[in-house]
This record gives sequence, C-alpha cells and structure tokens, in this order.
Amino acid sequence: MQREFIVSENDVGTRLDKFLATQMPEFSRSEIQKFSVSRGGVSVKFSDRVRIGEMYVVIVPDAPKNATAADNISCDFDLDILYQDDDIIVINKPRGVVMYPSAGNKTGTLVQNLLCYTSLSSLGGDIRPGVVHRLDKDTSGVMVFAKSDAAYRALVKTFSTHDLTRKYEAFVWGVPNWESATITGNIARSSRNRQKMTMVKSGGKPAETEVTVIDAWSRFGISHFRCNLLTGRTHQIRVHLSAHGFPVLCDPTYGHGTNRFGSVKNPELLEFLKTHNGQMLHASYLSFKHPTTGKIMTFKAPLPADMVELQEILENA
Repeated sequence: MQREFIVSENDVGTRLDKFLATQMPEFSRSEIQKFSVSRGGVSVKFSDRVRIGEMYVVIVPDAPKNATAADNISCDFDLDILYQDDDIIVINKPRGVVMYPSAGNKTGTLVQNLLCYTSLSSLGGDIRPGVVHRLDKDTSGVMVFAKSDAAYRALVKTFSTHDLTRKYEAFVWGVPNWESATITGNIARSSRNRQKMTMVKSGGKPAETEVTVIDAWSRFGISHFRCNLLTGRTHQIRVHLSAHGFPVLCDPTYGHGTNRFGSVKNPELLEFLKTHNGQMLHASYLSFKHPTTGKIMTFKAPLPADMVELQEILENA
C-alpha cells in the first residue's frame, strides 16, 4: 500500500520519522522505520529534517498472510456497539482486550471480533483494518473504527491534527491541593526499558493533558480525575500523572502501587488493589466530526464495572 504526505509549515525541521508518526498515528515510530520511504523517487533517511512542501511516498508492506486479522475472525465476546453507519463504527472497548493481532496475541483481539460483525477499511493494512487510534490492552472506553476508505483517510487526519475531544477518567494515588491543572512535558521511549515511555527535558514528542479533580478520598490518599487529552502520545495520561506524583491505580507499569499498600488499612480496598488486573483508566468521552457528513458526533461510555466497584468501596468504606 502506498501513501503520500506533504510537509506543512508546522512540521518544518521535524525528523522524518517523527513527521510520519504524526501522519500515521495507527503505526508506532519503530514500525514506520521499517517502511520504504522516498522523496522524488530517491530513498531518504529517517533522521533527515523535513522541509516545507516536500512530498514523501511511504510504502506500507502487506502483513504476512498468516498474520492477518481476517484469517482468525472470532466472536469471542459481545461488542458494546455505541453507533455505526456505512462509514464508521463506535464501540465501548472492554478492559483486557488487545487491539489487533501480534506475536503474542494471534486470536481474540478487538479487530478480529469487529470483523465478525462488520467490514473495516483495508487501508489500515491486513493486521489493523479500520484502526485510526489505539487504546492500551487494559484501558477501556470509547473507540471509533473506519469502515470505508474515505472515513479512514479523514479520521487519520482528524487524529493526527488532534481536531477532536478525548476525555478519560482515572482513579489515582494522591490527593492534590488544586482542582484543575494542565500537565505539559515531552514524552519519549525510555532508554532503560523500551516497553515504557517517560517524560524528557529534551527530544521526544510534546504532550499536554488537562486534569480536573472529580472526587478525592483523603483518608485513603486516592483521587478520581478527569483527563482531557490535548495530544495523543503513547501512554500519555499514565506517564504524565505518574511523573507528577499521581500514578493510576493498578497500573503495573507506571503505578508504583506496592509502595503505597502499607498505608491502606481498609481490607476490602486493599484486596481490590492487590488482586485487580489492569489500570483504573477509562476513555469516557469522544467527540469528533463525522468523516463524511461533517456532523459533530459525541459518544460517552459509563465507567466499567470494576471502576464502579472501586468507587463504591471508596465511598462506603
């Protein structure tokens, strides 16, 4: 599959791989670095700095036949479909479900279950048909997928330019002395652990998160936050909150939870925190322009059962 991108004034001076990552958010930067990229018919280096008006041609290779999502279409779980038409399908993703097939998850993924119910745009490739944004395996909430090719192209642009509203809810360690705050700070892959992201003083990608306190339980040292995602970096909310002393509860990567268990005296709460799998983070709100009609579409997903259970423990303990 061939795709073409023209450099705008806002992208001048950016490394080529970073520029392409903003244009193709459905792929990670490491994945993009494996693609064939040319300018004017000549191969280029990913470390090159892009200039205004340049057009880059990207060849996205087809996935191996045995790795396609369509080869293992499954109906392992019922989908919570919030909306669908000929162009898009919006669902409430359950926690614990991987987005699409990978080396360690060849079946039972979200995309494979979607294909059981509907067709998706092939422009995302054989592994990621219709995928225009991602949620971590253990993050639940609202997601949109492209069913038509026209919708795919439009939605990719929408997410790359951040021309939409995304709000999350999270239960975190810590009680702030403020009601709202804006967290800014570049995010890059950790040099110590390539599976993790981290805030950096230089380099990385700019990231901004607006945080509002919904509720707080001082006796437990726990708060309920609403996070408005102004950029869309990998693990952004989890990294930003953890770096500022408010790690998401039950987050095995950034949560530092075991360091705080000693302060939890309520047995029911302690049992929940010790035994629950998956960070207490939920994509509760998504608003964007419909890719073909231009109409503003707004979707909300209520807190999943486990976060409701946690909230009830905190309120009733």
